[in-house]
Amino acid sequence: MQLRNRKLPRDAVRHPVFARYYARMSVTADLKGGVAAYRQELLAELSGRVIEIGAGNGLNFAHYPGAVSEVVALEPERSLRQLAARAGLRAEVPVDVVPGAAEALPVKSEAFDAAVASLVLCTVRDLPKALAEIRRVLRPGGELRFFEHGLASGRALAAAQRTADRTVWPLLFGGCHTARDPLAAIEAAGFELGTYRRLRIPEKGMQSPSSPCVLGVARKPFTVE
Repeated sequence: MQLRNRKLPRDAVRHPVFARYYARMSVTADLKGGVAAYRQELLAELSGRVIEIGAGNGLNFAHYPGAVSEVVALEPERSLRQLAARAGLRAEVPVDVVPGAAEALPVKSEAFDAAVASLVLCTVRDLPKALAEIRRVLRPGGELRFFEHGLASGRALAAAQRTADRTVWPLLFGGCHTARDPLAAIEAAGFELGTYRRLRIPEKGMQSPSSPCVLGVARKPFTVE
């Protein structure tokens, strides 16, 4: 793997308390909340070289299909990166876990066949810049697979999301912003939207600001606009 020197600190993000919480909560959500099935759907039929943005504790790694030749997994938070590195050793495809931030990916342009953004675009500090970087590192025609929190369609929950984002939610949940519109942001970054579907997590019971999600695919155009 060839990395590009982007002159970033090795720990661009530091959320040790949230990292410990997320490490436990995400495993429970996978096992009892059905999130593992969404990860499987997200990564189905991928092939070639893949870059994963914000790998967390590496729960996606077990779901990459055998046709994937390499996964370069970036995780800026040290505690989560250590957990991801351990998960990478157990994966059935080659996984290289490295430090890095979405806004300055330390890899060469047009080096990957696909990019994966899984519950991470809500936390990046500069969403347009992060998506521009993802577009840069994808080859023409390369796919962006996304599974993200999103703005609710209902007024009441959307209002609650905006209030949460302005107050304690980002502080408590590692910089997460629940009222972002990932579909609009992905299109604005120059991607072509493919198929996608909206989800609610959990499917039943009380909703939280992070319940509305969207899962789908977008592509980097072959032609330069």
